Amino acid sequence: MGLISSFFTWWNGATWGTWIYTQLRGAKVGEDGWGNVYFEAKKRDSYGVRRRWVIYSGSNDASRVPPEWHSWLHGQAEDVPDRALPPARPWQKPPIPNLTGTHQAYRPPGALEAGGIRPASTGDYEAWSPDQA
Repeated sequence: MGLISSFFTWWNGATWGTWIYTQLRGAKVGEDGWGNVYFEAKKRDSYGVRRRWVIYSGSNDASRVPPEWHSWLHGQAEDVPDRALPPARPWQKPPIPNLTGTHQAYRPPGALEAGGIRPASTGDYEAWSPDQA
């Protein structure tokens, strides 16, 4: 089912139609550390803007686009990040994708997935009851 599903399912990566469009009308401008490939249209549209897009290396998840490439995709930067931005500072952490729904997602204290034990109350909270006026 892998070959047939690649014709129709866009959430598992680029479809065949996207690849054909990219080969005919796009030019590769760069690649990020996660393997996502970025393209720009060879011709300008009627507004004088070149369309920009990304083909993800895995599932299509916009949180997997690093901030510097996000700004390029949305036209906030004219040149690709490799040439337009200064090198990363030593204190900067690499971006991480949205981990919601995975085992690595944040679990606050008291969450059922984290053991379900909440910290003791400090006594400054009084629960509301409908019998109280």
